[in-house]
Amino acid sequence: MKNLFFTIMLCLFVIPTGSAQEGSLHIEQDKKIADLVNLYKAADDSSGYYRIQIYFGSLDKAQEIKAQAESDFPGWFSEIKFESPSYRVRIGKFKNKLDAQRELQEVRLKYPSAMLLKPEKTTK
Repeated sequence: MKNLFFTIMLCLFVIPTGSAQEGSLHIEQDKKIADLVNLYKAADDSSGYYRIQIYFGSLDKAQEIKAQAESDFPGWFSEIKFESPSYRVRIGKFKNKLDAQRELQEVRLKYPSAMLLKPEKTTK
């Protein structure tokens, strides 16, 4: 019984008072890594996105369709673009074609004439 009491006291008072090591960490990174990261970001930004076009026609109707699409697909990017001679409503920004095609199937339930647009290459 005395050994059990001693063991319990040892566990309660001695073990928790052990000391932890402290130290500091300094990382030196080659400047070329930051340059590569910036280059990757620039290439990624200019690669463009797949978009879904749900309407083309008059400005009034385009504004109406855009408002409805924002309600139907909250959180999705939406815009009206003018490409002569009509206004176009485009929604979504998809990095890869597979995701865009999956979402297109859902969009077509509400907008049957919706079509998938390939990414536009942007220049910087």
